[in-house]
Amino acid sequence: MLDSLGGKPDTIVALATPQGVGAIAVIRLSGPDAIPLANQVFHGRNLTKQNSHTIHFGTIRDGNRIIDEVLVSIFKSPKSFTKEDAVEISTHGSSYIVNSVIKLLIRKGARPAKPGEFTLRAFLNGQFDLAQAEAVADLIHSDSEASHQAALHQMRGGFSSEIKVLREQLIHFASMIELELDFTEEDVEFASRPDLRILVERLLRVIEQLIGSFDLGNVIKNGVPTVIAGKPNAGKSTLLNALLNEEKAIVSDIAGTTRDFIEDEINIGGVIFRFIDTAGLRETTDTIEAIGVSRTQEKMKTASLILYMFDLGDTDMVEINRDINKLENLGVPFLKVANKVDKAKTQFISELKDMFPDTIFISAGNRENLEGLKSRILELVNLDKFKTGNTVVTNIRHYDALVNTRQSLLDVLEGLDNEVTNDFLAMDIRRSLHFLGEITGEITTDDLLANIFSKFCIGK
Repeated sequence: MLDSLGGKPDTIVALATPQGVGAIAVIRLSGPDAIPLANQVFHGRNLTKQNSHTIHFGTIRDGNRIIDEVLVSIFKSPKSFTKEDAVEISTHGSSYIVNSVIKLLIRKGARPAKPGEFTLRAFLNGQFDLAQAEAVADLIHSDSEASHQAALHQMRGGFSSEIKVLREQLIHFASMIELELDFTEEDVEFASRPDLRILVERLLRVIEQLIGSFDLGNVIKNGVPTVIAGKPNAGKSTLLNALLNEEKAIVSDIAGTTRDFIEDEINIGGVIFRFIDTAGLRETTDTIEAIGVSRTQEKMKTASLILYMFDLGDTDMVEINRDINKLENLGVPFLKVANKVDKAKTQFISELKDMFPDTIFISAGNRENLEGLKSRILELVNLDKFKTGNTVVTNIRHYDALVNTRQSLLDVLEGLDNEVTNDFLAMDIRRSLHFLGEITGEITTDDLLANIFSKFCIGK
């Protein structure tokens, strides 16, 4: 972060908007020389004499050559994203203009920003903690209402607040036990063991809830893997095309047309579902089709939801019962989807409703009752916990730290049960504090920060 002489921090520059031609582009500067440096190339008002949070019209010039007419926004420390002096230059979206302005600023003394360096500076300057910084990237990449809400909740400190409360409670007991270590010869007890047990058990309940929320958080962030399964010609590809409103999958009366799986994303009720159209489930002597059937079975095992689809005109009750028993043994939530309702016999539909009242009846070809199917799909993905505003863990790094915290706290309980000495008890508590601190950034390493922020875009 410092310049080559080890002095004040560098002033960094990068394009903050996406690469490519557009109506406008925003070039971002941050650092102690951001305002005077921008002022060297800006012709209009003297930027060094302007107030924070003001916008100024003028031109960017390289000597006497005008590069572009621009708007320059000024943000003075500490009232900026990075808590440093910052400038944002809005130019026309020509890649030539953008590159010319950035090259000019670099010649004047700025250096190109590294991936995520603006957000890294915001974290290092105390704008927010590490979990909130990671939420910035999640917010940028959110592509559904649910993932947007989860990232926004985390960025505004919802998750961090819960972790900090847990950590502060544990720090108090840790300090008391550490104090006891200084008075071992006097047999003084500053930390009540029963109270410590109560605290640890309460922390474990909260941490278990956070760990348990990860499955939900993972599908909110990455989408719900949903397999459409059934025998050939059940209408799986037709359903996928109907949901996508495009001819993504090949539809044919010839059994075994889908040899491999076809995958695409669909937004239903603010949640991204990754629908996977698979090869039909049946016994086959065709080598390539058999490979597709095998892959289908593997996909079903790793899915979060299975749509078991069958043709009402080409499936009997015995076959449906057999398939349902196999799906129940997989342990994956599934929905029974009866297709081609427009061609089915009324008596068979009645029997199915009596035997399996939760069956959804559709006609994929006629796009009949697809909205009803979508509603049932949303019901099976339990978002109640998320919608009530509870904290949901969406980051695998946070999940891993919580799992390690849980084990350390269980070690504390085991130590209390075995009446271990204070030094061993203190060690387990310190380990718990370490893992909780990794989440919010109280405990960090250069490698950890480099790994996290390298995944950000350069202008962020």
